[in-house]
Amino acid sequence: MSRWVGALSLGVLGLLVLTGCPPTYPKCDSDEQCKSHNEVCVGGQCQECATDANCKAGFVCQGNKCVPKPECTTDQNCPAGSTCASGKCTPKACTADGDCGPGARCKNSQCVPNTCTSNDDCGTGETCQAGACAKATADTCNWTPIHFAFNESALTPEARTQLNDLSDCIKKGSFKKITLEGNADERGTEEYNLQLSNRRAASVRKYLVDLGVAPAKLDTVGYGENRPAVEGHNEEAWAANRRVEFRH
Repeated sequence: MSRWVGALSLGVLGLLVLTGCPPTYPKCDSDEQCKSHNEVCVGGQCQECATDANCKAGFVCQGNKCVPKPECTTDQNCPAGSTCASGKCTPKACTADGDCGPGARCKNSQCVPNTCTSNDDCGTGETCQAGACAKATADTCNWTPIHFAFNESALTPEARTQLNDLSDCIKKGSFKKITLEGNADERGTEEYNLQLSNRRAASVRKYLVDLGVAPAKLDTVGYGENRPAVEGHNEEAWAANRRVEFRH
């Protein structure tokens, strides 16, 4: 009996030697041995992660630890005018737009994306064009003539809206002189139409000055009925000729 027990003990011992005891945490041979700790087996040690796939959304695996995913790794990952520092995009310091590179401009000594929704978002001498600030030039302003009702020199709501935008462009641009040219349709006496065209030009000038345009930049002249924009003797032609044009 004792011989049988001894033989059995030797057999069990031999089996243990052959199979080996499972390693004790944090040591491991497989991911299964780390599963209870929500870890994976990496080089014989249970670790939080081996790849980014072992981490939850918004985290990456660094040094076998899940850490928040950095905002950037290179400057190319950042918006225009920003640089990548310690995984975060930070604005570049600047003194002029040239310090910021393409797609950015210098504002309050920091580079910011060159985007805008109105002229107020832009700097001196610039206007908002297609969502970006650009230097104001004669070509960027809306010089569409201002039109008037029959026998009127008062501005319509549409004319006021147009002049609101035009005043911003004029103030930001480097215009030395703008002449407001008043016109009338053919109805009425020549003398009366001349007076009416002058009143229309003066009305536009006053509104622009009230909006902050320098008075010295604005001259007025009236041409009466002598410079029709459209030849004709009907309402369509008359409406087109009741106007103030801009010469810059």
